[in-house]
This record gives sequence, C-alpha cells and structure tokens, in this order.
Amino acid sequence: MELIDRLNWRYAAKAMSGKKVAEDKIDRILEAARLAPTSSGLQPFEIFVIKNQAVKEKIRPVAWNQSVITDCSHLLVFAAWDTYTADRINYMFDLTNDIRGFKNEGWENYRQMLLNSYPQKDPEENFNHASKQAYIAFSQAISAAAFEGVDATPIEGFDPAAVDDILGLREKGLRSAVLLPLGYRQDDEDWLVNLEKVRKPMEDLVTVIE
Repeated sequence: MELIDRLNWRYAAKAMSGKKVAEDKIDRILEAARLAPTSSGLQPFEIFVIKNQAVKEKIRPVAWNQSVITDCSHLLVFAAWDTYTADRINYMFDLTNDIRGFKNEGWENYRQMLLNSYPQKDPEENFNHASKQAYIAFSQAISAAAFEGVDATPIEGFDPAAVDDILGLREKGLRSAVLLPLGYRQDDEDWLVNLEKVRKPMEDLVTVIE
C-alpha cells in the first residue's frame, strides 16, 4: 500500500521551489530506471542528468517556457538510440554473456535473429521502437520519485531537435524522447497542488477476461 499511497500523492507539479534533491534519492531514481524492463533487454536509450543551471536555461525556451525546467533540482532527459546497429546489439549480448559467465545456444540464436532484423529496418521505425523502451524506464523513474517523496513532472511539450542540438545528442547517435524535471513542489505557486487527482474508475479502465 505504501507505493499506492505515494502514487496518489504525486501529480505533475506545475511549479517547483528550486530546493535540491539529495543525490542518494536521485541515485535510487536512476537505478529504478536502469532496472526497467526493455525489449530484448537492449536498453536502447541513455539518461542525461542535467544539474547545470545554464543548460537548463537553454532548454526552457524550447520547452514551452515551462518554469519547472529551470526551477527543478535535476532535469532528466531520456534520449533513445537513433537506430539499432550491430555494434549496439552485440554490446548488450556480449555484456550478458560476460556477466552470466556462459554462452547459451538459444541466446546466441536470438542475437542473430535481431542482427538479421533491426539494423535493416528504417531508422525512424527503429527510433520509435527505442523511444517506447525509454518510456518504460521513464515511467519507472516517476514511480521511484514518488516513492522517494520527490516531485516529477513528465514533459513531452518541447522541441526535440532543439534539445538534441543543445546537448549534442545527434553526434552520439541519440535523439531526445521525453523530459523529467525532478524537485519539490512550490505549493503557493501551483494551481494544481490542491486539486483532487482524477483518473478513470477501474471498471472503465480494466477488462478482466476469465
């Protein structure tokens, strides 16, 4: 119930106080994102943690001038691979083999199947797939932030190409997918803070097929 209580507490803060979040909390939020499941275990994204105020000031105008961009403690940028390549796929499979200390024929066959599939696809299709994986980690980070008592404001309203340029993401083979400011709500400046959370009733959301 504690997690559910924290998820009821959280909302997308519209104003943040500028108060800094302790680094150990940030570390646990990032670890939750790192542990998120992804398709084929490839983790086709990177997370940029922006503490530098000058960089946040550059991003704010290309993110609909939202104050939480500059007033947050840490700004997370989830950046997905621009495409799947043989090197990227092989890295994760080799890492798995190194950590587990053995090779598995079925696993190696699966590697080859991916190598014969993803790199030949259109890069835009691959980016869209990778972005969906980044969103899984993004969602897990939001839940972890709530558990830590840290506000998190999901932001899709921004110019991805501009953020890519500011952070030099294209040169790294990455493209920005979604932003997540982390910080603490500023109650007296946030019109949303005291409003009741609204979600569909369970019966309108969930269908059980027995």
